[in-house]
Amino acid sequence: MALPTIYPDLAGRVAVVTGGSRGIGAATAEFLVANGMAVAVVGRDEGALSSVAAGIQESGGRAIGVRADVTVEDDVVGLRDTVLSELGAPYLVACFAGGTGRPIPASEETAAHWRMVLDSELVSTFLTVSAFLPAMLERGHGAILTMTSAAARQPARSAAPYAAAKAGVIAYTRQLATELGPKGIRVNCLSPSAVENDKMRAGMTAEQRQALGASFPLGRIGQPADVAAAALFLASASASWITGVVLDVAGGKIMV
Repeated sequence: MALPTIYPDLAGRVAVVTGGSRGIGAATAEFLVANGMAVAVVGRDEGALSSVAAGIQESGGRAIGVRADVTVEDDVVGLRDTVLSELGAPYLVACFAGGTGRPIPASEETAAHWRMVLDSELVSTFLTVSAFLPAMLERGHGAILTMTSAAARQPARSAAPYAAAKAGVIAYTRQLATELGPKGIRVNCLSPSAVENDKMRAGMTAEQRQALGASFPLGRIGQPADVAAAALFLASASASWITGVVLDVAGGKIMV
């Protein structure tokens, strides 16, 4: 998918994308930069972050890579300080870090794993939003995007804590949307189903991925660009009367 440049209202604004070192986060950062935004790309893999930021810079865009573990409060505070210092207050905060949906039977679940998954998927979203919200409220406008999963929309083979955490992201999104709407900040949630990424390619053959895609009404699995394009729309003024929604980017597999 070509990088869309159709939302001029985003130009000159600042975005923060967690989970931005690869996959959906990296694609979203590239789409946002193509529309004139300056982007802080956030993740734990310094090499991957540097690659994404360098690619954006080579194309003429403005991006910085910031290493941070968004489950750690001190890291998130440092992230906030870096972004405010180097780029300014963000218009968009996209909380896309996560992806700990490794299937574990409920009978084998442990308290330590349960807490780890909730930290990765839900607490990280809370910490990121909380860090940047004061600056966004001071400006009186902005957009927040959260990331849930098809696992929170209907039972799947994902682990129970992953489904619970992602359902929590939906509830948190709706609560934020209700509270922040009158203050000029929209909050929406993206819910992908099977999206091709490094983990999928490592764990499935091309034939298996093709068979999985055939099970979707639209006949294929998702690509990071599919979700990035949806994120771009929800960040833009074209979605100015949309808040508190969960957008299923799922090839027709999820219809709620």
